[in-house]
Order: sequence, then structure tokens, then C-alpha cells
Amino acid sequence: MTVGVDLAASARRTAVCRVAWDEAGGMAVEFVVPERDEDLLAMIRAAGKTGLDCPLGWPSSFVATVLAHHRGERLPPPARFEGRADGRPGLNALRFRLTDDLTWKETSRRPPLSVSTDLLGVVALRAAYLLDALEATGVAVPRDGSGPVAEVYPAAALRRWGIRLTRSYKSATPEARVVREQIVHSVETGLGVALPEQVRAKCVDSHDHLDALVCALVARAVLVGDTRRPSSPDEHTAARLEGWIHLPGTDLSALRS
Repeated sequence: MTVGVDLAASARRTAVCRVAWDEAGGMAVEFVVPERDEDLLAMIRAAGKTGLDCPLGWPSSFVATVLAHHRGERLPPPARFEGRADGRPGLNALRFRLTDDLTWKETSRRPPLSVSTDLLGVVALRAAYLLDALEATGVAVPRDGSGPVAEVYPAAALRRWGIRLTRSYKSATPEARVVREQIVHSVETGLGVALPEQVRAKCVDSHDHLDALVCALVARAVLVGDTRRPSSPDEHTAARLEGWIHLPGTDLSALRS
């Protein structure tokens, strides 16, 4: 079983999708509403892998800079990651993690939200406390995704699966709803299955539920070894401290094998 979590600042606003996979390639998909953090933690402990749509750490350069400032020490010089092949500079290392920069370069879409300078940081703080609660019960949660929780990025996953978005699907407008309908249809086509009507309706009605479904699918990709993992020493070090976005392979149907 895999679980997908579109994390929000509170338990009641968090969308959770649970997928049971059988040996014949079948899927049983459902959405679950966690009333409390304890409910969410219990689901994570029971799953084979959980895909969490939230950064699992902060940029190392940001942490070092804030710590130096707090101590009244000289600040480390600002840095950027390596430039892109098209000549554009890499992302600002104070605002973005190595995995953010690599994901941006891999998918050729706009960079992920910055966990250090955007409102996403509020949700990341909640994730840190949730992972700490798991650790307190004896469940190790390495930030590179090798444990029970892997960091995922739904919009980038959709792009990896060849689902190109003509506009944003993250609003309550009729236009965004049409895009969500297209995404759900593309996911069903790629998987070769028809989702239950109630699941399909939830995804079309709510981008949070759609993201939770995608998170559960990417969690499956992590389980079957179909995601990009850290390879170089620098990537392993960064993933251990900052977290690592697991980008799936390009074949959705591989998740049912």
C-alpha cells in the first residue's frame, strides 16, 4: 500500500490518498480524512511508502547564513548552483535546495517554491514535527526518501509522465477544473485503469486531492525503483540534509508491474 499526502498547515486541510496494489496490477484507491496528526502518522506507519508533497529540509546555505547571523558572525558569501546547459544561471542556493535546482533543470518548468522564502515554510515546519514524531516512536525517516517517507513534487511528476499543462490546475476557476479533468483522464490512460467515480470526482473538484493521488502514485514509483535518486557524493550529502524530490520515470503503466 502507498499513501499520498498533500500536506497543509493543519490536519483537516491535508488531503490524503491511499492506494492498495495487488499482484495482478489492480489498484484500490480511496481518499482518507485525518482528524488528527496521530491519524496521519498511523497511516504513514502502515504504508509501504508515503509520498509527501512538502520539502523535508531547508537549503544548507540558508541554514548556515541564518545561524551565522544569529551568532553575530560574518555571513558566508551568497552562492548559486551550476548554470544550466542553455546558459541560464543555476538557482540561488539561499532560496533553493540542490534537489530544487536539479528538478528545475530536469523538467524545464518553473522552479519549485522556495522553502526558505515562501509561505511553504509554514507547511515544512509541520512536516518537520511530523517526522520528528515518527522518529520518537523508533521509525527512522531519512530525508533522502530511503525510509518510509519520500518527498514528491506532483507538478513535476505529471510533466515526467508526459502530461503537459496548458495552464494552472490549482484554483477554483472553471478553466482550472477543465485542466484537472484532462489530468485525470491522462493519468487513467497512462495507468490503463479507470479510477472509481468518487475518486475521479474528488480530483476534478479539488487540486489538493488530485495532488494527493499523484503523491501516492509517485510513492509507488519509489517502491518499485522507478525514480531518480541521489548518485554523486554531493547529491547524497545534500539529500541527507535538505531532502530529495523523487522524480518518477516516464511510464505510468510501470507502476502496476
